[in-house]
Amino acid sequence: MNALRSWSSQLVGVVLAGLLVAVLTPTAAHAGRSDHSNSKKKVTVAAAFFPLASAVAQVGGPLVKVANLTPAGVEPHDLELNTQQAETVLDADLAVVVGNGFQPAVEDIAADRDGPTLNVLRALPINAGDKKVEEGDTTALDPHVWLDPVLYQSVVNEVASALAKVDPDHASKYSANAAIYNAKLATLNTEYETGLANCSRQLLVTAHEAFGWLTQRYGLTQEGIAGLSPDSEPNPQRLADLTDLVEKKGVTTIYTEDLVSPKVARTLAREAGGLKTATLNPLEGLTAKQIKAGATYISEMQDNLQAIQKGLGCSA
Repeated sequence: MNALRSWSSQLVGVVLAGLLVAVLTPTAAHAGRSDHSNSKKKVTVAAAFFPLASAVAQVGGPLVKVANLTPAGVEPHDLELNTQQAETVLDADLAVVVGNGFQPAVEDIAADRDGPTLNVLRALPINAGDKKVEEGDTTALDPHVWLDPVLYQSVVNEVASALAKVDPDHASKYSANAAIYNAKLATLNTEYETGLANCSRQLLVTAHEAFGWLTQRYGLTQEGIAGLSPDSEPNPQRLADLTDLVEKKGVTTIYTEDLVSPKVARTLAREAGGLKTATLNPLEGLTAKQIKAGATYISEMQDNLQAIQKGLGCSA
């Protein structure tokens, strides 16, 4: 009987010891699932608005989860972030902003981040002497670099570089994705070069000064009704000067935007002798309708090309 009790005690001890080891030491299968789960964790990116979010999505693909901070249908210049959006910026692995005060609320929050932030205007191959426009009593660098398909390729490359620093294990994938997308942007550039090579007119009259980089790239000129910000109201003298200019230059079309009231542009068109109006998208954001229809940066830029060709009397 004593021997039986002794044997039973030893057996219980062995079982308990085994259970303790099982609890404290993960099995190979469990460890494998944990490693696999970690390897599948997506890089989180807070992008200020549509063209930046689009570049991140194209370069990052399924490796990245991107949050576009500017909701559909919202004009991004004066965006104010709610608490949840601010936390998204602060917690993201990477933040991407245009910089230069284009979206002050976003840039102020991004400045408080512990992690990296890609400031596009600082990163691009442009300098203080490039494309400046009058904004009130000051001269400012035009931030609308994404409307130049060639400069936008540089944006894509900078996004790929920033993602590679955050996630070096997938650097080659980001580089490959950037190359694929840039090939499509190079084709878009060729479409613009060909499509705008022979035009009867060269002057674009736009809702605001958003198309300076595009017009510079393709040998056109721009006159914005408003300045860099579409919310700035033109004074009566500005409208009078534009009326004289469009008559002198034989302008036939005044361009409006989806995210800005067309009232002033229509007034100018009427005062200048009943000119036509057409939509030209500065791609600062998409409407809910455009998103539902599957609009992309390239498709919207192609629509812009057609609108410009028609307004300027361009021939193939």
